[in-house]
Amino acid sequence: MEFVGFSLRNNLFVAPMAGVTDRPFRQLCKKMGAGLAVSEMVTSNSLLYGSAKTQRRANHDGEVAPIAVQIAGSIPAMMAEAARHNVDRGAQIIDINMGCPAKKICNVMAGSALLKDEPLVGKILEAVVKAVPETPVTLKIRTGWDKTSRNALAILKIAEQSGIQALALHGRTRACAYSGDAEYETIAAVKAEAQIPIIANGDITTPEKARLVLDTTGADALMIGRAAQGRPWLFREIEHYLKTGTHLMPPRVGEIHQILLEHLDDLYAFYGVDTGVRVARKHISWYTRGLVGSAAFRYHMNQLPDIAQQQQAINTFFLNLAEHQEHLNYIPHENNSDAEELAA
Repeated sequence: MEFVGFSLRNNLFVAPMAGVTDRPFRQLCKKMGAGLAVSEMVTSNSLLYGSAKTQRRANHDGEVAPIAVQIAGSIPAMMAEAARHNVDRGAQIIDINMGCPAKKICNVMAGSALLKDEPLVGKILEAVVKAVPETPVTLKIRTGWDKTSRNALAILKIAEQSGIQALALHGRTRACAYSGDAEYETIAAVKAEAQIPIIANGDITTPEKARLVLDTTGADALMIGRAAQGRPWLFREIEHYLKTGTHLMPPRVGEIHQILLEHLDDLYAFYGVDTGVRVARKHISWYTRGLVGSAAFRYHMNQLPDIAQQQQAINTFFLNLAEHQEHLNYIPHENNSDAEELAA
């Protein structure tokens, strides 16, 4: 797929998610079939550029191009400076966050709260585009602040006039958060009016759902967030289904065991031992949720204080699982939806 000047493997994108889409997760998703992965949002507050968290989020060492960085904030000049700052550090696409529903973001009039102030939206978009004229700028939004003020079409027009090169649309209002069904009809209406690529986001959990959303909305690409937590191979499953109409076999237990161990090694190296162990817990929970015996395993694993014990517990769990099944077999009604507040 050709996208804002880059040739991508496909039209399947990893949604930016706070506390999830760090460099190890982005690299893994690209390896497992994603065409593009957008970073978790980086603050536009220059006072925080030196913080360990912000520096980690701006770390793209060894990452497969194109490197897409999402910035968040509500002051046009600060957003412009944040765009320049990240481009200077390797960003090849700048994405602007106007979709995050988290209260701590909306309370400072950033994220999806900006949808309530269309003139400010225009000022921010124009400032960022002007600040990095050689770098494509994209935008992520929701359908509106609430169901009485859906204004995605109006934001589309502002975005196009401002020089935004693509728009990702989560098919819910901010008030909906992650509840209810995604409004694919709204995404379809925006796509029908758009002169720029439209990326559909929301509730894309299976290969069949991916096909349905593409057919229903006419979107140019799909953005997948929570469904990929603990299941990064979802991208290759969707890619295969869209190409062939057939399903891949579920991955072998041994393959996922190895993928998880390698993911954790990346997390330990990226965050350091103490933080790495803590961050690893949620990923281990996501990888194992829905598998036989995983509830007791997760409870035990969350008490373990160090790398060696985490790895040993994982080895014991997956080796035992492999004795009973060759391929992953999920228990019905279990899913990965117990996420923290995310910027998807």
